[in-house]
Amino acid sequence: MRKATVKRETRETQIEITVNLDGTGKYSVDTPVGFLTHMLETFSKHSLIDLEVLASGDVHVSHHHTVEDVGIVLGMAVKEALGDKKGIKRFGYAIIPMDEALAMCSIDLSGRPLLFYDDLGYRGKITEFDFELMEEFFKGFTLSSGITMHLKALSGRNLHHIAEALTKALAVALKEAISIDPRRQDTPSTKGTL
Repeated sequence: MRKATVKRETRETQIEITVNLDGTGKYSVDTPVGFLTHMLETFSKHSLIDLEVLASGDVHVSHHHTVEDVGIVLGMAVKEALGDKKGIKRFGYAIIPMDEALAMCSIDLSGRPLLFYDDLGYRGKITEFDFELMEEFFKGFTLSSGITMHLKALSGRNLHHIAEALTKALAVALKEAISIDPRRQDTPSTKGTL
């Protein structure tokens, strides 16, 4: 099985994440940020990646450090679990509705970290959670996992719905990209490596 556990401790956050890329979407998530916990559980359920997250941080300052660092550590764990990437499909794509919101995600597990992100420019709060932190989470994940990702909200008005559609789009696209193609015995690149 493709599994990894990554721990990261700074003066701002303490995070441990375990992933099983060949899981069934089981999760155990403990963070001090309720909406982040909800999005991580959603990510696990729809990617079929088993996920264990234990995170704490200086949320008395803001949620920023914890949200960003969880994204970074999740990306590191996915990258480690992918190993040499032999046999993977490499690319994944999803368009996901969440009520009035619609989000698109396209992924290339290229080894070249790059994020193109568009959340329609909305700003505001989801309970106590700053919507703009979704971009920080996705950026941390993308850069530390070494993937190319285009993630866009295509429509929406409710911030919760937009955030959830973006998260589900990532989950479904990633599920496709990390899946094993039984016809492929090598790394999916003419370079021979990703």
